[in-house]
Amino acid sequence: MAYLHGTYGERTASQVKSTAQVDEIAVYFGTAPINLIRGYDDADLVNVPVRLRNIGEAQQKVGYSDNWEPGNGFTLCEVMDYHFNNTVQNVGPIYMINVLDPDVHRKAVATKETLAFSNGRASFLSDTVILDTLAIAEKVEGVDYAVDYNFTSGKVTISSLNDSNPLDGEISVTFYEVDPSMVETSDIIGQKSQSGEYSGIAAVALMYLRHNAITNIMAAPGWSQIPEVYRALCSAAQKINGHWDAFVNADIPLEESGTDIDTIAKAIDWKEKNGYTSEISKVCWPMSKNAGKVYHLSTVTTATMMATDMEHDAVPCESPSNEDIMATAQYFGDKSKNQGFDQMEANDLNEKGITTLIYWEGTFKLWGPHTAAYQYNGSMDAAAIFDNNIRMLMHCTNGFQKRNGTQIDAPMTPNDRDSIVISEQGELDALKGVGALIGDPEIIFLESENPTSNMVNGDFMFHIMATPTPPMKSATAKVTYTDEGFSSFFGEEA
Repeated sequence: MAYLHGTYGERTASQVKSTAQVDEIAVYFGTAPINLIRGYDDADLVNVPVRLRNIGEAQQKVGYSDNWEPGNGFTLCEVMDYHFNNTVQNVGPIYMINVLDPDVHRKAVATKETLAFSNGRASFLSDTVILDTLAIAEKVEGVDYAVDYNFTSGKVTISSLNDSNPLDGEISVTFYEVDPSMVETSDIIGQKSQSGEYSGIAAVALMYLRHNAITNIMAAPGWSQIPEVYRALCSAAQKINGHWDAFVNADIPLEESGTDIDTIAKAIDWKEKNGYTSEISKVCWPMSKNAGKVYHLSTVTTATMMATDMEHDAVPCESPSNEDIMATAQYFGDKSKNQGFDQMEANDLNEKGITTLIYWEGTFKLWGPHTAAYQYNGSMDAAAIFDNNIRMLMHCTNGFQKRNGTQIDAPMTPNDRDSIVISEQGELDALKGVGALIGDPEIIFLESENPTSNMVNGDFMFHIMATPTPPMKSATAKVTYTDEGFSSFFGEEA
């Protein structure tokens, strides 16, 4: 076996007898308008995880824009808006890894703007201006003028500071602009360089190193509909830092190479052809719309997943399916003629492992408790049927490693083995007590899995047997007409 040094967790094949987290951490990857942050270069905002707790903090740390169109806008702003301007429930904190670098992804030629100053002030609209590059000829910022940005209006405001010689009339300013369209798929996927630098999705490894945070959920709205990005997400989510496992939420596109993917049949076909079938992921389609804003369903799913977990003290025992979401319509693209579908049609997506949204009882709800590996009447590991199955098993292995990591390299006696078994059994019993597991979950130390040759090398294996509580995916009531009630006409008289 491979050399081991540390605590580890593995998920084995499920044992099915019938036919029939660690704290919640979500990490998003994409582009943010850090060009609107003064001193962005020194703030270390490119290819590193940034923790955000509310919209105000998000604006101050990574900027904000209402333009989050994939390819031309700032995709992470969609995430900020959905998490922190949510009419159903705000949920956080979240972590973002921005790949847009204003020093690289910028227009080659500086922009020149002529402004009309009045009372020493002038403004202009822009979310692409690199504020650190804004200059006025023969003037000094901080002495002659000040620059401010309003995230609500999207305006840059320049104010005169020299009362004796204020800025007045038409004055030219110059600045460079970022170009989000220059960000490529390879930037999102990223890598770890030979010199130890992380970028893109690979930078998820910095979550534990910089924030002591164990990643539970990963998403890249606006990018995960690209097969290479989806595969990179699913690969990076396994054994982060050699230990931690995370779940991926991804999207099916609404359009590809000029072809609309705006019907259920097209979405199912696209999923199958592009291999969006990982058991550690949910795959979502279409998008959701609310108050004129459009959101990727992977964003909606991640936020709803976090909110649902919070109701169970960060234990991922319940699927986010059938939970209220901030939406007023299903969205298939501006040119699509699709007017939407109901629950019965949505089930056609669910049985193919696609999560969607439906209208039910006055609100829109996320709909679909399955992983992307699910196929109705298909062959799969039983654990892959429901998203909460996989996430609960991840919760068990991540938790075991976190709790026992400090024991590594300490003496291991039979009493120490028993201590670990007793402690971990208590954790399993607690999960059963809150309804997250059913049956008799157990941790065992098997002789067959711990040969002397392994123990001589200090390698010990503990085996956790657990059954996550399944959701009630359907409930059917049978009602039968009988004529027995007519006897009451005569029984009462008698």
